Amino acid sequence: MTTVLAAPTAAPSPGASRTAAPVVTGIGVAAPNGLGTEAWWSAVLRGRSGIRPVSRFDASGYPVKLAGEVPGFVDAEHVSSRLMPQTDRVTRLSLAAAKEALDDAGADPAQLPEHAAGVVTANSFGGFEFGQQELQALWSKGGQHVSAYQSFAWFYAVNSGQISIKHGLRGASGVLVSEQAGGLDAMAHARRQIRKGAELVVTGGIDSALCPWGWAAYLAGGGLTDGEDPARAYLPFAEDASGHVAGEGGALLVLEGAEEARRRGARVHGVLAGHAATFDADGASRLGAAAELALADAGVHPDEIDVVFADAAGERGADRAEAEALAALFGPYGVPVTAPKSMTGRLAAGGAALDVAAALLTLRDQLIPPTTGTELPAEEYRLDLVTGAPAPATGLPLRTALVLARGRGGFNSAVVIRAADA
Repeated sequence: MTTVLAAPTAAPSPGASRTAAPVVTGIGVAAPNGLGTEAWWSAVLRGRSGIRPVSRFDASGYPVKLAGEVPGFVDAEHVSSRLMPQTDRVTRLSLAAAKEALDDAGADPAQLPEHAAGVVTANSFGGFEFGQQELQALWSKGGQHVSAYQSFAWFYAVNSGQISIKHGLRGASGVLVSEQAGGLDAMAHARRQIRKGAELVVTGGIDSALCPWGWAAYLAGGGLTDGEDPARAYLPFAEDASGHVAGEGGALLVLEGAEEARRRGARVHGVLAGHAATFDADGASRLGAAAELALADAGVHPDEIDVVFADAAGERGADRAEAEALAALFGPYGVPVTAPKSMTGRLAAGGAALDVAAALLTLRDQLIPPTTGTELPAEEYRLDLVTGAPAPATGLPLRTALVLARGRGGFNSAVVIRAADA
């Protein structure tokens, strides 16, 4: 089941509970094909990939040599020299994305009641890089260290804790762990906190484990492609799909109560209209059930979904299961499907959060981003897969998107995003 770490510091007031769907007022992105929301989105619409040979460590001796790395990120610009030894790359990426999201929202947590703003994020790899640093210290003569277990437990809390400390977010906070599904599950938990009375929650997911120890875990987990051509390595729904590429980054969003956002005149990117999570049992995929339940939670009929952001495993069996679920819900070729993660790789807890950011900007710009690499989906999948170039809205405007995610171990999660004026 989804794990929630870091208990809330204070419970929101029961008297402030609300039922209106929360709105997204801020977006912050750190992705392999762009640092910052607009830089990343511009790259996505141009079909520019961030998948390249690993450069953060020497991967020449490994069977897998490609990854999605966030370019142009200078750690010292986002973390003080005092905190540098106590953090690693994923925390620094998270701090950068959180600042961008709060700046985009125009929100000042200092103007809110003391416990009205919190942080709910997702992470899958914990402190892999931090743990590796601790092991290196252990091996060094006289090095001080904590155990690997302690480093993971500490890191899960510090990932959201550093954001909370940096921005004075003293309300309900936590970290959820459900791998690729985590970013959506974190948003759902943030929605629960807003329903309980919180006014603002920074939520989503950022992940990074591009270090030798993390790479060993990726290889042990399986599913990675050993292709060495960045343009042909990760091919969601393709006949010759051979696995996925791992990457780092993701997105953090500012989620607010609709009334609070309206009262302060905030620009609204979109509405978190529905969510559902399921768990696979007896080897059967329940991703389709998660999608159906999310639509029901949002009060949306399948005919109202304008685009689906697919989980897109890049492995034939998993791709087939997802395609069958989509055909069962929408009919064969029944809805445009896209997987812009083909340009970043799968980002673990950050991947689905980045897809939500893409869904919000799709509804804003009325352009569906393409799936790159894959020229045509396998015929058996019966998918209307957007490839090659962005697809503009035809006929009615794009108003509602479905985002799907699956995490290792059987996690499934689905989110429905509506345009602000829908």
